[in-house]
Amino acid sequence: MENNIHIGSLIKEKLEERQMSISDFADAIHCCRTNVYKLFQAESIDVKRLAMISKVLKYDFLSLYYPLNGTSK
Repeated sequence: MENNIHIGSLIKEKLEERQMSISDFADAIHCCRTNVYKLFQAESIDVKRLAMISKVLKYDFLSLYYPLNGTSK
């Protein structure tokens, strides 16, 4: 399964939509501002961190990778 999601760009987009500062976001996900800027460049991210970011930004990023469509494999 090919996945063309650039998660860093999507996180940055949602952060801007929420009008949250980089500093506040960094504090909320327990990292420094420098790492937030690195995160924006990331094409992939640890699931645990992505779950935390989803909670902070009130957006389910995990569903981009694992959509609930009513089918099971």
